[in-house]
Amino acid sequence: MAEQLVGLKQPDQRSCGPSCLVAARMLLDPAYAATVTPGTFDHEVLSLHRQVTRAIDARGALQLPWPRALGTPPWAMAHHLSAIDAERSYAARLALRRGRAFDRLAAATAPSVLYVGSRWLPRHVVLVVEASATALRIYEPSRGRLVEVTRDDFVGARLGLAGWPKPWFTVTPR
Repeated sequence: MAEQLVGLKQPDQRSCGPSCLVAARMLLDPAYAATVTPGTFDHEVLSLHRQVTRAIDARGALQLPWPRALGTPPWAMAHHLSAIDAERSYAARLALRRGRAFDRLAAATAPSVLYVGSRWLPRHVVLVVEASATALRIYEPSRGRLVEVTRDDFVGARLGLAGWPKPWFTVTPR
């Protein structure tokens, strides 16, 4: 099912987060997925980017507003995933202990989000679409591809996702 994401690229430099949210909704809601085409993907992503960075979240609750130029904050990602996935509530957590962060992603029962970046800052967002105890299968929105990341590369901060090596945050079901 994740193959339907291949070729769907984020429309601009700052929309990796909303691209992952649209992709997650496609995986969780086949009826929605049937309406998304490569031609409508960009519109869906850009519209969603405006929504997830405002002061009101997807459920109508207050959240810290965020400049779109800085991407999508992890708390907004968790709020929006919780709103589109009626069966689960999501939480954003720092990936300080990489082994535990990998295990959290591997144990997730639904698509989960990973923020990656440099040694100093998170810079990019990807969607974990499948996982095992040894590897994660990831939708990489900057390329519109599915890639695999091993546990060893994750723990060693050698991710290479859009050029970024270090895991920063996970957004997974509670």
